[in-house]
Amino acid sequence: MSVNKDLPISLNLDLSGLNCPLPILKTKKKLGDMQSGQLISVTSTDSGSYNDFKYFCEHTGHELISREQRESKFYFIIKKK
Repeated sequence: MSVNKDLPISLNLDLSGLNCPLPILKTKKKLGDMQSGQLISVTSTDSGSYNDFKYFCEHTGHELISREQRESKFYFIIKKK
């Protein structure tokens, strides 16, 4: 999966510097304020987030549109269910 910059992102969330579980918790809170179908772009530096966001989406029903690692950063696009 790679990040598609042409997608209509509703919110960009930079969580760089935060460690587990904060990236997931902060993303979950923001998703709660969004409409179904909207997209959120998340950036994280927590190495565990690459798998954490995959599992989070599988368990909550949100769609993980893309996930990508570039050097020490992880990029995700999630579609709210």
